[in-house]
Amino acid sequence: MQTRKKYIFITFFASWLLLFFFGGDQIRRLAFLSRKKATVLKNWPRWTDRSLLKSFADPEELQSDGGHHKQSAKHSRCRMETCFDFSRCEKHGFKVFVYPMEREDPVSESYLKIITSIEESRYYTSNPEEACFSLWNDGRNHLIFNLYSGTWPNYTEDLGFDIGQAILAKASFYVENFRPGFDISIPLFSKEHPQKGGKRGWLYQNSVPPKKKYMLAFKGKRYLTGIGSDTRNALHHIHNDPAAGLLIRELVATRLNGLGLTSAIVCCFSSNGWELPFSEVIDWSKSAIVGDERLLLQVTQSHAILAFQQQTQFLWEAYFSSVEKIVQTTLEIIKDRLFHRESRPKFLWNTLPGGLLALPEYSTHLGDFPFYHLQHGSSPSGKFTAFIRAVSPVVSLSQPILKLIQAVSRSQHCAQILVLWSCEKPPPPRGRWPQTAVPLTVIHGRRKVSDRFFPYSAIGTDAVLSLDEHTSLSTSEVDFAFVVWRSFPDRIVGFPMRSHFWDSSQSQWGYTSKWTNEFSMVLTAAAFYHRYYHSLFTNYLPASLRSLIDQLSNCEDILMNFLVSAVTKLPPIKVTQKKQHQEAAPHCPVPEGSRPRQDCLNRFAAWFGYMPLVHSQLRLDPVLFKDQVSVLRKKYRHLEKS
Repeated sequence: MQTRKKYIFITFFASWLLLFFFGGDQIRRLAFLSRKKATVLKNWPRWTDRSLLKSFADPEELQSDGGHHKQSAKHSRCRMETCFDFSRCEKHGFKVFVYPMEREDPVSESYLKIITSIEESRYYTSNPEEACFSLWNDGRNHLIFNLYSGTWPNYTEDLGFDIGQAILAKASFYVENFRPGFDISIPLFSKEHPQKGGKRGWLYQNSVPPKKKYMLAFKGKRYLTGIGSDTRNALHHIHNDPAAGLLIRELVATRLNGLGLTSAIVCCFSSNGWELPFSEVIDWSKSAIVGDERLLLQVTQSHAILAFQQQTQFLWEAYFSSVEKIVQTTLEIIKDRLFHRESRPKFLWNTLPGGLLALPEYSTHLGDFPFYHLQHGSSPSGKFTAFIRAVSPVVSLSQPILKLIQAVSRSQHCAQILVLWSCEKPPPPRGRWPQTAVPLTVIHGRRKVSDRFFPYSAIGTDAVLSLDEHTSLSTSEVDFAFVVWRSFPDRIVGFPMRSHFWDSSQSQWGYTSKWTNEFSMVLTAAAFYHRYYHSLFTNYLPASLRSLIDQLSNCEDILMNFLVSAVTKLPPIKVTQKKQHQEAAPHCPVPEGSRPRQDCLNRFAAWFGYMPLVHSQLRLDPVLFKDQVSVLRKKYRHLEKS
């Protein structure tokens, strides 16, 4: 018995020694690596069914792992609550300061475009004391943009310096180093990516069913290993087949890039370790196929492909088509984090016209915007506010403005009349104004044309009827135009029209008031639109454009048409037969030979980065308009007399 115990003890002691020398050594190594914050190697998962797909790769290639990614450094647990000072944003709001560049420092084109986009944004300030994002303090309240991250499988996570507590906006973000709710994944763009505007998507019409000759587009690199490597290598050889072709405008792309989104290609994301661009706000499941690469060849239903294609066009034009939109989206995401009560719902980010054009300062309720009535199952309010800009004193009871007030007030849809008094002389006393069945309020303006589109709190209806003091309209015309507007609440609906054209001899845009077969603008001297556009005009457009129209005392109606067309991608709507309209002369002297409205047109197009105005050949008249039927059967019979 003692001999048996002796052998058991010797066996136990030997096992303990083996564990100490071999297992203990491994434990010490792991502890040492952890203390040194060394690189952690993450192997790709091993799939038991790899043999089901034939491999065209070398055995060594299949056995090697992909990229080796470094852990995020010092502040890997940073969140907005722990690494951001909210108090700096409370006093002056969301303001961004940019460090001045040194002249001798080499600067890339992409970096210059990012800096320019920030400096031209409505959040920029040159005073670091006002900035929500200010001077360096271990990176606190800082935003760092990083574009170059190498290529697969060796993405670079080390920036060469300690970012501290700074927010990192990075392209090709490795998911394990991404700090959710703090960092931002941005798209990778080249130096040729436009600063403003950008190309529109190539999907001009829906193809039902959306069938293509070629199903897949392969990037053509054979070094791919890991999950789905068999499929990728197989596609490589399919692509090398002389009978196979690669069409960049076809159905599926292997990576997210500008070419894919522009051409309505349905992107297939197969990298498990990549944080998708702007994933905090964009629902990629509506525009892309996210999954294992071995599932790429499975057939997707036609209706899903069509929905994906439409969503890719929206995402491209809303967030990716220019550096300005990429930077602006980044800033707006951070702003939503800081002012959470006024943040946009995710629905606004993923529905036309997009989160950048849905200002949370105005509202976060869908029914308050002109774009979502169909999805929300609601209709605009059944009343409108007449908004008349007066620049001349009232000296006679026969002046056009008094007749206009009487005609508008008789409309069954009119809720109130606001008169913006922009005249040097004081307005007439209350007894000199016409007696109306609706409230009439005089607002004292600053004699600036931009005041016409200021978001006054007195405007209590969705619809605004913008009028000049010399406009002549009948009650029937007002009623019919309002009924039409309720069917198109996101567009300008009105009477006097103008058009733009490309002057090839001058290589610039031209402006014309001639009666032609098409138009692209409806002047706000007599037009309905949604009151939300007052907020966009004042808070979205840069102060430089508003200063320009104030200096010229002109072109505010052109700028409003630019804004609405840029938002909707649609033309305005003209109602009834042509109306005579004399454009008001500017109040400041105009140099001889100059064409201020044409100059405005070109300056506006330069700021937007493209020409947003859209031509139309459509005019809407009432049913039975000038038909050979009894007048008593016509609802708007008085329109035929005007």
